[in-house]
Amino acid sequence: MSQRRRPDLPPSRATDRTPNPKVPGGGGGDGKGKMSLAWSSRGIASSVFSSERRIWALSLAFRATNSLLVLTYFNPDEHWQSLEVAHRIVFGYGHLTWEWKRGIRSYLHPLVFALLYKIMAFLRLDTPWFMVKAPRLLQSLFSSFGDLYLYKLSKLLFDEHVARWAFFCQLVNWFMFFCITRTFSNSLETVLTVIGLYYWLSASCSSGDVSTASRKLALFIAALACAIRPTSAITWLYVGMLDLVGLQSRLGFLFLEVVPIGVLVVAITCLFDRWMYGSWIFVPLNFLKFNFLSSGGDYYGTHKWHWYFTQGFSAMLLTFLPFSIFGIFKSKKWRLSGLIAWVLGVYSMLGHKEFRFVLPMLPIALMFAGYSLAVMSNPDFPDPKRRNKFCNRCPLRVQLAVLFLIISNVPLALYMSIIHQRGSEDVMFYLSKEAHDGKVKSILFLMPCHSTPYYSTLHHNLPMRFLDCTPSDSKEIPDESDRFLMDPAGFATNMFRNSSSPSHVVLFSSEEGSLREFLISHFFRQVRRFFHAHFKVDRDLQASVIVYALADVADT
Repeated sequence: MSQRRRPDLPPSRATDRTPNPKVPGGGGGDGKGKMSLAWSSRGIASSVFSSERRIWALSLAFRATNSLLVLTYFNPDEHWQSLEVAHRIVFGYGHLTWEWKRGIRSYLHPLVFALLYKIMAFLRLDTPWFMVKAPRLLQSLFSSFGDLYLYKLSKLLFDEHVARWAFFCQLVNWFMFFCITRTFSNSLETVLTVIGLYYWLSASCSSGDVSTASRKLALFIAALACAIRPTSAITWLYVGMLDLVGLQSRLGFLFLEVVPIGVLVVAITCLFDRWMYGSWIFVPLNFLKFNFLSSGGDYYGTHKWHWYFTQGFSAMLLTFLPFSIFGIFKSKKWRLSGLIAWVLGVYSMLGHKEFRFVLPMLPIALMFAGYSLAVMSNPDFPDPKRRNKFCNRCPLRVQLAVLFLIISNVPLALYMSIIHQRGSEDVMFYLSKEAHDGKVKSILFLMPCHSTPYYSTLHHNLPMRFLDCTPSDSKEIPDESDRFLMDPAGFATNMFRNSSSPSHVVLFSSEEGSLREFLISHFFRQVRRFFHAHFKVDRDLQASVIVYALADVADT
């Protein structure tokens, strides 16, 4: 198929590689010139790879530390839609939520962590500490490649100066630190999106076999991202359609590249799901029906249409927002900035909105922020590509901007990762150690559904019970979580009347006042209290997570 230079790329990235006979080794001249250029090319390649290896090593060390500093609970899907499923696959016990019973989740993502658990079990490393830390450490490995490819993407579109600033923005941004090493499917989707965009745009500024190979790799990565997270198709539909318009051999591209690669990935995914579900399930169709055609996600809350623009994505960028906006207009990379607007716009049409849904767009926005800092770092030239290489001193305005970004992001990143809502994680780590010592017989969670991790952290096959919140056909019928919050004492009385008493009860401090007398009357006493949050999020202030145990168990 024909090649063309993308209009939004600098001329130096064009696909025209016509040799210049006046340049030694460029298609003319003697052998000595060719040898000189060959050695020069090797030196440049070595320097490039060395630089990229250093970037990756730095990112790996940073993200590994990042993962160890993430001690808080953000969203149930981090545990219940990945680690809990993987734990059930490997160890034979773990809870499957209603999504798995309706076939709207693919096993492809949990199988990644199932492999990790299998290795840990074989090496006998499935201890409480490793069960908590190892999955996030694995995700930190994936995230480090996302950082590296953002650097490479920025270098491809601009230059190394911009790439380094984009890398800085990626590491400093508070939400990226807070979320990217968590075991969400969105986190892996973000990494795959950045890598896929790099290879896709590389194909646009390459020629011949290199271009074709790069494009096919990009298509495979895009298909993999869609298999893990079907909504990733929103991103790749935009990217593919824009480039499809400019192609001369559109049918060849569709039927010789897109369709075969897409069919291959779908077939592999369906085989995995057939193996795990025990029957043929086409997850993307079920996912589409529930989330888009029936608005099933609205069961978990809705936001105004403009939420991503005015609150969600703006909060994720925080103080990087003005730098990103400036970079968008200054760089004039309208296709990439249009991708951000497209994704935010499509997601805005859905009632149920979450920060992590648009996480794949955050690195792109941060790349534009890096472009802004690159422009600011050159006092003489507005374009970072024309900066004076002899002027290495960082202007005062850049020093102040960097200081401002660090001060406004790093403390928030640490607070959200280490302090805010950590009680849910701490209580399960405590119970896992108690269970390891044989001090726990059964557990009841009298708190809103999925408020803590589950078997994937406890790692002991003990009877546990949490309040169900499976969506019902009628929105007027309250689930167990709603009924409990309406009358905690009455709900607990009915529950204890119809079932045996657990050895441990876990609850939030916001409900303790209503349940304290009831628990004492049933011979429970408080054994541990864990700090959880300084302020409320979407319910009453859940300041602490409290563990009550039967008196005879608590005394052992």
